[in-house]
Amino acid sequence: MRLYGEDRGGPRSADLISLNEPLEDVIGKIAERKGGETSDVTVIMLDRPRHEKAVDTLREVGASIRFISDGDVAASLFSVMPNTGIDLLWGVGGTPEGVLSASAIKCMGGRILGRLWPRDDDERKAAEDAGYDLSRVLDQDDLVSGDDVFFAATGVTDGDLLDGVRYLDDGHATTESLVMRSRSGTVRRVQATHNRPKLREVVGARYG
Repeated sequence: MRLYGEDRGGPRSADLISLNEPLEDVIGKIAERKGGETSDVTVIMLDRPRHEKAVDTLREVGASIRFISDGDVAASLFSVMPNTGIDLLWGVGGTPEGVLSASAIKCMGGRILGRLWPRDDDERKAAEDAGYDLSRVLDQDDLVSGDDVFFAATGVTDGDLLDGVRYLDDGHATTESLVMRSRSGTVRRVQATHNRPKLREVVGARYG
């Protein structure tokens, strides 16, 4: 099961995103809110054949597109973080990724909208039998309930959002993490140094 037609926008455009309006109208509203043209709007999306129609629409209105091969959770954060140049994430993505994104968005501000999108008739029947309304638009509060949500991510390999693990010559390693909490709205970047020999003493030889 996937989330269909995910719109994720930052705080400035959160009230403008919609799955019930044409994508070109949403882009026009975001451009107006920014005080510019549709060419000033940048949409990030997975580079997938299923997005061809949306790509054609975005190109027709002149919006910029940033394609990614994977990493749509990081992309959703770019759409709500300031000064990233990304105004909106749009596309069909995995439900787990949608829930993770909703957790971060509840901490940072912004909005995510999505519908369940079965990949085949069997998934559709299973969802309907379980009582899911496939036409219902879900937001971040539907995907992640509660007002005290925590989100944490640590880079494994280098990415645009976080640096990956670095192994140092002295036996240490460094990591970069992003930690946030919705109740306080606090967002932290954590740079950590790990003493690998000492950690092996604690957890055993299985530690890298």
